[in-house]
Amino acid sequence: MFQYVGPVANLIAALSKLPGVGPKTAQRLAFYLLHASEAEAKALTDAILEAKAKVHQCSVCCNLTDIDPCQVCSDPLRDKSIICVVEEPKDVLALEKTREYKGQYHVLHGAISPMEGIGPDDLKVKELLKRLSGQEIREVVIATNPNVEGEATALYLARLLKPMGIKVTRIAHGLPVGGELEYADEMTLARAFEGRRELE
Repeated sequence: MFQYVGPVANLIAALSKLPGVGPKTAQRLAFYLLHASEAEAKALTDAILEAKAKVHQCSVCCNLTDIDPCQVCSDPLRDKSIICVVEEPKDVLALEKTREYKGQYHVLHGAISPMEGIGPDDLKVKELLKRLSGQEIREVVIATNPNVEGEATALYLARLLKPMGIKVTRIAHGLPVGGELEYADEMTLARAFEGRRELE
């Protein structure tokens, strides 16, 4: 049976470890890289090493940044009295694209998942509590994903924060724009009803 030579097999195995990359995709990426010029391969290697060397967590919000504090935390125009809690750094980017939210963020770096052995102590919850005790915060918006782990995380945070006298809200979930009722699952429809508002 044919097998790839060691270095090619090692490259495919390394690429297979990337999230969302299966064996076939890893194989395609490996052969793309092998056919790339020396300069392209070096540019990719340099970009990875530079990101690993320069990117770290913001000391305030735990988002990924190359400056400390990050751009959002150091922006004087942002509302410092509201914090939006998200699971991952990519969620900050998604919310920023809407141009609707003008407050601060806090990145948990995951969600509570007993099945994967992830509990509150594995997340940036202590850092959030430290921020809340040191600032005048009027609202915490929980924007975790609308799945089992995200809901568990949101409930945990709400129970933890409400005794502190801080308003805790949850982003609404429901039907996507352009979606059709017949294709929506029961949970999505239930969330859509919960998040309904009066038409103006």
